[in-house]
Amino acid sequence: MDITRRAFARGLAALPAAAAISATAVPAAQARMADPLPVQPLARVKVGRFTVTVLNDGFYDIPYGFFTGVAPEEVEAAARAVHADREGALRLVFNQHLIDDGERLILVDSGPAGNIGEHTGRFPDGLKAIGVKPEDIDALVVTHTHFDHVSGAIAGGRKVFSDAEVYADRRDIAYFTDPAKRAAAPDFLRSSFDTAAEFARLYPGLQQIEGAHDISSGISTIDLTGHTPGHIGVRVADAGESLLIVADTLFHPVVHPVSADHGFVFEQDVEAARAMRAKFFPQAAEEGALIAATHMPFPGLGRIVRDNGKLRWWPAEVVG
Repeated sequence: MDITRRAFARGLAALPAAAAISATAVPAAQARMADPLPVQPLARVKVGRFTVTVLNDGFYDIPYGFFTGVAPEEVEAAARAVHADREGALRLVFNQHLIDDGERLILVDSGPAGNIGEHTGRFPDGLKAIGVKPEDIDALVVTHTHFDHVSGAIAGGRKVFSDAEVYADRRDIAYFTDPAKRAAAPDFLRSSFDTAAEFARLYPGLQQIEGAHDISSGISTIDLTGHTPGHIGVRVADAGESLLIVADTLFHPVVHPVSADHGFVFEQDVEAARAMRAKFFPQAAEEGALIAATHMPFPGLGRIVRDNGKLRWWPAEVVG
C-alpha cells in the first residue's frame, strides 16, 4: 500500500480486576469479510454501578511509516509475526465509549464521522442500535481535539450533542485554535486545527478543564499529556472496580506497550508523548488496571502485563 503522509492529509481534508464483560463481535474467521458488517459490534463492561459500552466507528489501515521512533520494517516484521499485516499497513480501529451511571449518559469522544476513508462513520448507527439518540447524551468528554476524536460531535456542521455538557482540556483548545500554530503545522495536521476551531465555535458553553477533574461521582479525567498538549483520559471507578479510558496512549499491540519509544506522527511533542508512555505503561502493569483504548483492536479492552521482563497487551476476556 503506497500511502504518503501528504496523500493521507488529502484524504482527511475531504471531510478523522473484576469487571464482567459481554460483547457481540465478529468471529476471527470473518475478520476479512467485506464491509458493511451485518451486526454493529459492541461490548459492555460493568464497573461497579456503571455500564460502559464500547461502540466501533470503523477502521483505517495506517502505513508503517506513520509510526515514529522505530523503522517501518521493524513494525512490519512485528505485524507479520502475529498475522496483523494489512497489505503494508497496520489496522487501527476507532472505539467510542459510552458510560451509563443509571441516571446520565456520558460519552467519551465521538469518532472521525466518516472523515477517514470509507470504513469509518459507523458510530451513529451504533448509538441507534442501542436505542440512544444524540440528544440523550448528558455529557461529552473530549480526550483531545484531533479530528478523529471530535468530528462526530460536529458532523454536518452542526452541534450534534445539543443537550450535553461538554468538557475538553484548555491546553488542547488553546493550541488547536491558535492560527499561528496552524500555519506552522504540517499539512496532515491542519484538519485537526480546523476541526477544533469548528468544535469550539459550535459548543460555546464548552467547559475547559485542565488535567485531573471530577466530571461526576465516580467519573474523573486523568492527565495523559504528551500525544497532544491537553491529552486526557477518563477514570470510571466504583465499588473497588475501575476502568481507565486512555484514548491515544496506546495504538496497537504490535507497537504498544512493547516500547515507550514507539510513537505516532500525529504527536505534537514527541518527547512528552514518549515520557508519558514510559511512565504509564509500567504503572498500569503494576496496578493491573483494566484499560480501554481508542485504537486497540476491538473492543480495545485489556491490561498491560509483564511477560519475561517485557511489557505486552493482554486482551480482557469476553464472555457471553
